[in-house]
Amino acid sequence: MNFRFALLAGGLVATLTVGSAVAAEPQKPNLENGKNTAATVCAACHGPDGNSPLAANPKLAGQFPEYLEKQLRDFKGVDGKEPVRKNAIMNGMVAGLTPEAMRDVAAFYGMQQLKPEVAKNQELVTLGQKIYRAGIMEKGVPACAGCHGANGEGIPKQYPRLAGQFAEYTETQLKAFRDGMRDNDPNKMMTTTASKLSDKEIQAVSDYIAGLR
Repeated sequence: MNFRFALLAGGLVATLTVGSAVAAEPQKPNLENGKNTAATVCAACHGPDGNSPLAANPKLAGQFPEYLEKQLRDFKGVDGKEPVRKNAIMNGMVAGLTPEAMRDVAAFYGMQQLKPEVAKNQELVTLGQKIYRAGIMEKGVPACAGCHGANGEGIPKQYPRLAGQFAEYTETQLKAFRDGMRDNDPNKMMTTTASKLSDKEIQAVSDYIAGLR
């Protein structure tokens, strides 16, 4: 290969590399499309702005888009696989959503303003605070704050925001993790943690989380 051809070949490789990098760059979410999906598919259960009117359905406003998108994918199943998160209503609702639609609606809800709940059970607030901040050493339960932040703000792309969520919803999910009804948590972290909590401890920490800001 002569020097001139080597330069041309090198330039071609560089061009292809740059072109591939550009092609691989993910598309930005279309918030208008996300808003439309929220209004037509999700609003009845989660509210048009992600502030659910019912405690059985989680508040989505202000949640990390990456977390919301993962949950939607887990409900739908990807690459022809069965859903890894089972819920008769949600499995049906997401069945018709494309990957782009899931990305867009997750981004839309993530940008909405959360209207937080409040803690209601004063008898359990001390226990809930202890579990959230320090865990339960004698049972090998780690502090919730270690992953979800001191104020429940979460860690983007890793651990969801919890602050202000319905206590009833959080309680249901912790029991689902504990009882093996939900198992789509990375490395079974929530399954392992929740398996060590009693009903009273789950209720206490769920109520405490509702009051976090």
